[in-house]
Amino acid sequence: RLAWPRCVEGMRWSGNGCTGVPQLLSYGQAQALARQRWQAEGVRWRLPRVNELKRLLDRSSKPQGLNPELFPNAPRDWHWTGTAAVNAQRLNSYNYAQVDKSSSLSGLSAQQAWAVNTETLQAVPDMGKGNALLLRLVRPATEAELATAP
Repeated sequence: RLAWPRCVEGMRWSGNGCTGVPQLLSYGQAQALARQRWQAEGVRWRLPRVNELKRLLDRSSKPQGLNPELFPNAPRDWHWTGTAAVNAQRLNSYNYAQVDKSSSLSGLSAQQAWAVNTETLQAVPDMGKGNALLLRLVRPATEAELATAP
């Protein structure tokens, strides 16, 4: 029920492949770009969730990663996701040694987000939001697109 662009942000579909230079964005820039496209086009573009992006990855394709027929010339590197980074480490609030630790951990998790590497098929929850990564936005598929889908 999702529609994916063939090309990452910065590249354009030429009819038989993606051309141009992939745009590298910080997490904040990626979120801002998704909001701008949503407002400009009236279509709910957003960052994909980790599990959504991982569903595109194909271990059987050569090389493994994004299917080259569906996503030709796709850069194989880290991509941002919209999944929130949650530091689920348990802390005992009655242990004074951990009280200072809890405030620094929550601040640290606010500076991190999930990212997926389309070359290694790895997903990490602690990518620094200041890093410049690739972006492939996603949107809900239209009824017409769903009717013609295989």
